Amino acid sequence: MPLAHSTLIAALVGFALGWWPLAAWAQRSMKHDRMSLRATRVSAAVITAATFGLITLRFGLTWLLPALLVFAAAATVLTVVDLAEKRLPNAVVFPTLAAVAVLFVPPTWASGDWILLVWTIVGAAAMFAVYFILALISPSSMGMGDVKLALVIGLLLGWFGLSAWLIGLLAAFVVGGVIALIALALRRVTLRGSIPFGPSMLAGALIAVLLVGTAG
Repeated sequence: MPLAHSTLIAALVGFALGWWPLAAWAQRSMKHDRMSLRATRVSAAVITAATFGLITLRFGLTWLLPALLVFAAAATVLTVVDLAEKRLPNAVVFPTLAAVAVLFVPPTWASGDWILLVWTIVGAAAMFAVYFILALISPSSMGMGDVKLALVIGLLLGWFGLSAWLIGLLAAFVVGGVIALIALALRRVTLRGSIPFGPSMLAGALIAVLLVGTAG
């Protein structure tokens, strides 16, 4: 199948998944009705369609694609919930960690480079350590939800190597800084306020994967 067709199909599938099951998952994960069902559906559908399309365009139909799409789907749910309630539910983070870890086995087997699985564990542990230290230094700006999400992001980026890991870490803070400046300019937040950092972490990971990621 031509790559353009695969990308379009992936985007359409992403839109459909975002509109119903992922939006429903996000709604169930919220403790309060701070975002309407329609807003949740539109946000989830657009985010998932965009990420599914970009990932498929970048990697094509490879063994690696399922792991990346599962990460993207979960990232949609986490982004919507974090924006609505400034929290990253364990019921989404830990199943995603397990699913991505399992789905990395087929592409690792296909490449024959089993050390990649070791690097996923190292990447997860190192990213967790970085965010845990940051949370200890500044608990008001870095929550434990972000620290736990770092396990998932470190696992993902560890599979792609040190360059992707470092870019993902740096990109999260660049994206977060840009979002903070925009929020300040629009007066959506004050200098003493805070914005959820989970979406920036997830965006940073996606940027790193798209920039330097390879299929193995």
